[in-house]
Order: sequence, then C-alpha cells, then structure tokens
Amino acid sequence: MHEVLSQIVRWWEAGERFGLATVVGTFRSAPRPPGASMAVFGEEVAGSVSGGCVEGAVYDLAQRVVAGGGPVLQRYGVSDDDAFSVGLTCGGVIDVFVEPVSREEYPELGEVAASIERREPVAVATIISGSGSIGSGSIGSGSIGSGSIGSGSIGSRRVVRAGPASGTLGSSRLDDAVDDDARGMLAQGVTGVRRYGAEGERRLEDLQIFVQSFAPAPRMLVFGAIDFAVAVSRIGKFLGYHVVVCDARPVFATRRRFPEADEVVVRWPHDYLSTTVVDERTAICVLTHDPRFDVPLLEVALRTPAAYVGAMGSRHTHEDRLRRLREAGVTEAELARLRSPIGLDLGARTPEETALSIAAELVQLRWGGSGRPLTETTGRIHGEEPDGRA
Repeated sequence: MHEVLSQIVRWWEAGERFGLATVVGTFRSAPRPPGASMAVFGEEVAGSVSGGCVEGAVYDLAQRVVAGGGPVLQRYGVSDDDAFSVGLTCGGVIDVFVEPVSREEYPELGEVAASIERREPVAVATIISGSGSIGSGSIGSGSIGSGSIGSGSIGSRRVVRAGPASGTLGSSRLDDAVDDDARGMLAQGVTGVRRYGAEGERRLEDLQIFVQSFAPAPRMLVFGAIDFAVAVSRIGKFLGYHVVVCDARPVFATRRRFPEADEVVVRWPHDYLSTTVVDERTAICVLTHDPRFDVPLLEVALRTPAAYVGAMGSRHTHEDRLRRLREAGVTEAELARLRSPIGLDLGARTPEETALSIAAELVQLRWGGSGRPLTETTGRIHGEEPDGRA
C-alpha cells in the first residue's frame, strides 16, 4: 500500500469513498508481491496489482464494490489464448482483496498513515475470507461478500503497533492471537495470510486474515565516503533502503557529496556501527579501502545479525584483510559471512557499474536467484518468496 498511500489519504481526508485492491496471496510467477495495492476513485487509478495483466478487471470490480457491494476476494490465474480473456500471461496466480474505503469504513486509516510517516512499525490485520471460499474463474466467480464468518465480518480489521492495538476482528481471543502473530511479523517485516479458528485457534482454518506489515525501510550502512559510495548510496535509495553514509573524515562525509543519503555521519566507522541499530534486514557495505578503518569495522560487522556484509577491494586486499581479521580473533564461521570482493561478477569498472553489481548481489541474496542470464535458465523466473518479507 506504500505506493498509493499518499493518494488514498487525500481521498479519505476529503470524505470520499473509493475502492482499494490489495494482493494478499501469490503463487508461481506472480508479478507483484503481497501488499501491492491499486486504488480506484471514479475514473482515477493509483498503483498496480499485476503490472497491467488484470488491472482492467480489478478496476471494474472495484467500481462495483464501491457502488454498493461488500468486500470481495478474487483469484486471477493464467489467461488463455483469447486476447480478451482475463488472467496473468506470466503463468502466475494472485489473490486480490477488494474493499470499499471511507472514513466510516476505515476510521483507522489516518493513524496508520501517520505511523508510516513517522517510521513507526504498524500492522493492519484484515479478515479476507473463510477457508475454501476463493474462486478461480472469471470475475465474480468464487468471490465473497460482506456477511459474517465465525466471529467477525469480511473486512473487519485490527491495527497493531507497539502500544495498544485498535479495532476488533470480532472476539477478544481472536484479537489476542492475531496481535501476537502480527507483532512477530512486524519484527521481521513480513506480510502474509494467517489462518485461525473463530476464537483464535491456530490449529483451525475457519478464517483467513491478511496481515500487512508496514515496517521502517531496511537500512543500508555505507562506510567510506568515496566516489563509489556516492553511487552505492544512490542505488540503495532506489532499492528502498534508508541509507546512512559514515566516514571519519569530515572533508569527505558531507551532505553536498551525498544528497541522496538519508544520513551522513562523521565518526570512526567501527564506533558508529557499535552504537547504531543493526537487524536481520540491514546491508553493510564497507568501501573504506584502508585496514585502519575496515579491519576494526568488519570485526564489529561480522558479529551483527546484518543480512549482508560486503567489503570492497582486490583479491590481494581481500586475502590481506582475512589475515588481519584472523589475527584479531574473528572466527572462520564469522569470516564465511563476508562477501568480498563485494558485488556480483558483472565486469563492472565505474562507480555506477560497481554499485549496480552490489545491488545485484543484494537482490540475489534476498530472493535466491542464480545470478546467471535468464536465457540460460529454465523454470519460473520468479522463485518462491523465502519468507514474505516486505
């Protein structure tokens, strides 16, 4: 919903009623991940749920929902050879939940948007169906209305954050179970469907509840304020990271040199890394090129839970760095986490090309691709999502 948030908040604040379509499930080679959204108000459209394949059908469905229908969960599968058929040409399957939104129907939207703006973690849990109620044919087949299922109604939602949650899914036991799971999903930045019984029983599947996590952007920590860091910070922002550039030299670590970075820090890199937040989504890029900086920095970095620790340098520099790190007491298991020389083998030479190779390695690490040309591979282009991370 990030990509349409500013637009739907404007409509919501103006007291309008509009349709919101959200991808809640994907199978095989789906074009958009869970959480991708498309909003429809009159003839205005914002966002996308499929990159163009079924947008027209979803637009029509959203118009009907706004005109008086209740929330609908609809599955879109593979299209046939008919040019006018509705489906995904990529061979994937997506489940899309379409709901009407207004101040009365979604009173919590303002506080959700405010939390996202303040970079405060917040999750929205919505009842989307009971088990076995999703259809797979044309528009409308297998869809569900807004009647009651178990203890809550389709479209009932609960907003979960660090403090007290708001809204209800129909019963206190169900609310408590979803609160626990949603907070765990928020901690990992995970979005997806969870199944429960009417009273929150995790062994049952009476209800499908979509939990959309709005966690702060993952952090990219770039150490070494060199020309390559300028390009890395730029592509880091493009990939959606909160980018921090750190260097001990104030003449190089300036906002003017790094206008795209969210933060520019003048400190010794290992000191800064020892005191800043690092989690399982953080990417650490060490571009310092100097043992005085990168050895103590990597001692700290390799002992954090960071998803990625990469260091720039030639193979000779890498071998010398490994020797120094071993002498400093870094274990072989810790050294195995180090990606050095940094990036994928693209033959990169310029700072921009090198930044692209680093970005490619980050994407490969996240989604598990082979790094080979697609013309040399077979099977699905989009692999299974490892954990549904947002």
